[in-house]
Parts: sequence; structure tokens; C-alpha cells
Amino acid sequence: MSNINAVITGVGGYVPDYVLTNDELSRMVDTSDEWIMTRVGIRERRILKGEGMGTSFMAHKAVEQLIQRTDIDPQTIDCLIVATTTPDYKFPSTASLVLGRLGLKNAFAFDMSCACCGFLYALDMGCSMITSGRYKRVVVVGADKNSSMVNYQDRQTCVLFGDGAGCVLLEGTNKSGVGMQNSILRTDGEGYPYLHMEAGGSAQPLTKKTLGTPAQYIYQEGPTVFRYAVTAMADDVLEILKRNELTYEDVDWIFPHEANYRIIEAVAKRAQIPLEKCVVNIDHFGNTSAASIPLALWEKERDLRKGQNLIFTAFGAGFVHGASFYKWAYDGSKR
Repeated sequence: MSNINAVITGVGGYVPDYVLTNDELSRMVDTSDEWIMTRVGIRERRILKGEGMGTSFMAHKAVEQLIQRTDIDPQTIDCLIVATTTPDYKFPSTASLVLGRLGLKNAFAFDMSCACCGFLYALDMGCSMITSGRYKRVVVVGADKNSSMVNYQDRQTCVLFGDGAGCVLLEGTNKSGVGMQNSILRTDGEGYPYLHMEAGGSAQPLTKKTLGTPAQYIYQEGPTVFRYAVTAMADDVLEILKRNELTYEDVDWIFPHEANYRIIEAVAKRAQIPLEKCVVNIDHFGNTSAASIPLALWEKERDLRKGQNLIFTAFGAGFVHGASFYKWAYDGSKR
């Protein structure tokens, strides 16, 4: 059995310059700053502007920063995983585009599609690759250009989503007491009616009939998704605490998927975790889907200390959900 454990040794991130405020949204659709803040707790979100600009642009920027901050030789990267629901194209993969722009000659790359749980799932896979002993360095990216599938006439969904990318570098260590401890990953397969984008796939390709209709955009049945998300994320957190014989007092930080501030509050309350232990960025980034957890790590890195106990948890379309217990491996203030 391998004695290698997988640790995060660096974090990178990128958000677009353009800030879409609640005031601007109120001029596009029937809403207001008060309505948005009361219901979802978002005051602004970043939007990627520019013709031909896709998810790979943001992912490339995030990984480029990661390489600079960790000062590694990019040719020592073995694998690049991009978790996204908004790939640049049906094919080739977004990961292959990022790899090409970075000039990585010794890595292979692939995409993972697990909606808002994408980073959580990809992180677990990347860690497993490291602990196998077959790979030395794996980069895991969460990136989404949600604005590409948002209907800005639907006030229920357009207020929620922003664009961005975050990433981590995974490496192996023989030291105990740091790194990924374990995960709970679940897919219940009941979520399609409540959260989906109907047109654009092989079951219903984009046609003249569907182009410009609601079928082309995100559909969400808010109250149902809220209930599922709160129950699943809270129960997953409680289960990961139980498996690792932890109480909320042992946890330093919770990194929840940034879906909705009310969801984060409800998850914390149901899991009996003090809200002040939850890292929250939804107020200024919105729901960035697979990017939300790595972007929170990116912003919080300087406050993290070696040996701190972190819980990651997420919920997304499918329905997919889960939680991971991770022990931080370095003092972020020194990075």
C-alpha cells in the first residue's frame, strides 16, 4: 500500500475585470439590489467580455498564475484536469486548449463535467492519481463562463451567476497529518427536471426552433434545488465529520460551494457549524459553479496555516454532491 499522500502546494485564480452590479442588472430585468441581496446575498459578479473569449481563457490565466507563484517548471506537470460545465467547444476539450496555450509538453489533459461539484470531484481524482505513485504533479482547475448560458431576462437565475477560474497544484508527500484525508461523493440522478439546460446537447441540439428560446439557457426550480442542496450538503458535512471522528470545534474552515448565501446559512445551521467558519465569496463573485471553491481557496490562502482542518462541500445539477476532509499543508502567508 502506498504511503504517499496528496497535498495542495499552491493555488491560482482569475476573475474577469468586468463587474456586473445589482444596479446594472436592475436596468436589464425587473429586480433591485434589495431583492437580490435579500434572496441570494450577491451584490456583484464578474463577467467575461469579448468575442471568442471562453472558459479556457480564464483557466489558462489561473494556471499561469499558479505556475508563477509556485515557481515550478511547467514541463514537470504530469496531468491537467479542467472541471467545467461551459467548455469552449463540444470538442476538443477545454483542458487541451489550456495545455496548448501553456506549452505543456509532458502532460495529458482532460475535462470533467460535474456541474457545481466539478472541482470537488476533480480534486478527489487528482489526489488519487498522486497517491497511486504514478504521477508527481497534477493541476486541478475549476472554471466556468456561466454568463454564456444565462438568460438575462430571467430574474430568478440571471442574478446568481458569475464567471471565473481557480486551480490548485497537487503533489505527493510522505509526511503524515497533511493532505487529503477522505471524501464522500454522491450522485442521485434525480435532478434533471429541476436544474438543467434543455437544448444544446445530443438529445436536443440547438436548432432554429430552440435558438433564442428558454431551452437555450439555464433552467432552475429554485425552491426544490434549495431544499435538495441544503439537505445534501449538510448531511455530507455531518457524515465526513463522523467518519473522521471530528466535531465542529475541530474544523477550522468550511469551503462550501457558493450557490446562494441563504443556502450557505442553512447548511451551516443544519450541520451545526458556526457561520463564521464558512469561507464566503458569493457576495462579490456570485455563483461561479466549478470555480467557486478554488476561488475561495485563492482568496483565503494567506490566512491558512499548516495542519488546519478544512471541509469542502458542494452540490450541483444531476444531482451531484459531496464533501471532503483536507488538512492544509503549508502556511499561506509565506507564499
